Amino acid sequence: MTLQEAPDIGEVVLHHTADAYSIGIEPFFSLSWERWPDLHLGGLTVNLTPTKHTFFLVIAALLVFLTMWIAGRLLERQRAHERAPSGFANAIEAMVLFVRNDMAIANIGADGAKYAPYIMTLFFFILYANLLGLIPHGATATGNVAVTGALAITAFFVIEISGLIKLGPQGYLRTIFPRVPGLSGAGAVAMSIIMAPIEVASKFVKPFALCVRLFGNMTAGHFVILSLVGIVFLFGHLPGWNWGIGGLAALTVLGIMLIEIFVAFLQAYVFALLTAVFIGLMQHEH
Repeated sequence: MTLQEAPDIGEVVLHHTADAYSIGIEPFFSLSWERWPDLHLGGLTVNLTPTKHTFFLVIAALLVFLTMWIAGRLLERQRAHERAPSGFANAIEAMVLFVRNDMAIANIGADGAKYAPYIMTLFFFILYANLLGLIPHGATATGNVAVTGALAITAFFVIEISGLIKLGPQGYLRTIFPRVPGLSGAGAVAMSIIMAPIEVASKFVKPFALCVRLFGNMTAGHFVILSLVGIVFLFGHLPGWNWGIGGLAALTVLGIMLIEIFVAFLQAYVFALLTAVFIGLMQHEH
């Protein structure tokens, strides 16, 4: 193979990271479907065709349900026999208690227990979605900005609505028009009005940061792995370099894959933790 005959690595990377109307494990199994007609709702055009990322989102949701259901049933049986939690149930219980106590309650306060189910759902759902992209022929749905954007939108509404309920209308307005300590009279009013656009922008910057951080980290890892694999096809044809380049690339990819497993847990933790922090900041706004 000459350098000119080498595959287009850029196209390969985009093919494996982009969404598609097909799933499968070549050459054993392959399924593709046609795009459904668009729906026109007034001036808005919507297409509801399920995609590969939709398929893996459903799998992630089912895994979250099965994890909690199986762990709950095991805990009930163990406690019915007055045994301490063990095995799979003990591991899930430890993770749930960590998310509830050290993430939700620690950052939101006494009311954090009410938001713990939402924070736990975010953590486990994002974790499974991240890990599914690391299996052969899997897809990382969280590498789709539409998915991370939808998760960020849910966080935005929870943050703002919880703050409105906790602070009341007048207190919530203070999060937009803050009272600056040490100022009074016309100066305080002017500063409050000047700060309002910044406060409003900050409300949208928080979910935007959640969206972009998760999307960027999950996409970047796959780009790096696929690019390193592409080196084998670009330079592996050189005489005497086949085994050297292939072995070095394989070892590097293995290292990156191990890091990606850690990143999958880390990004689920960061998204859930920052959501809890933002809810807490809104509920305890001065």
